[in-house]
Amino acid sequence: MNPKILEVSEIKVIGLSTTIKMHEQHKVFALWKQFMPRKHELKTLVSEELIAMQIFNLQKNVEPDEDFDIWACAEVEDFNTMPQNLKSFIIPSGKYAVFLHRGMNASLTYQNIMTEWLPNSGYVIDDRPHFQVMGQTYKNGSPDSEEDFYVPIRLIKN
Repeated sequence: MNPKILEVSEIKVIGLSTTIKMHEQHKVFALWKQFMPRKHELKTLVSEELIAMQIFNLQKNVEPDEDFDIWACAEVEDFNTMPQNLKSFIIPSGKYAVFLHRGMNASLTYQNIMTEWLPNSGYVIDDRPHFQVMGQTYKNGSPDSEEDFYVPIRLIKN
């Protein structure tokens, strides 16, 4: 695993969110099914890329609480034209480790990041949203699908 380490500026997003538990993956699909027909309502899209975001409340051991928020959203230039019943959020700026994920087993990729890369990286997880960017090479349900995983990090303080 060899991520790019990037300093990312704040990102404005508009979309839908819900609270789920770790084992409630069916709710992720339901959220995207609600959001996709409404994407055309976003008048100031930055690109056609989609963003899947997770907001964890990290405990002292850096494990997420059982409940966390997920978002199906897209980046926008501003919040001047907010479609009814959609929500806005600003992903704070900061340092991210960006991993290319291939295939459909996102949980395995994320597990490898946390158990293999992170302990030897010199970084710890920062308390900011995790997100995935799905662009032109994302093919939902396909083994040759690609997306970028953005993991918020900060240097370990000695």
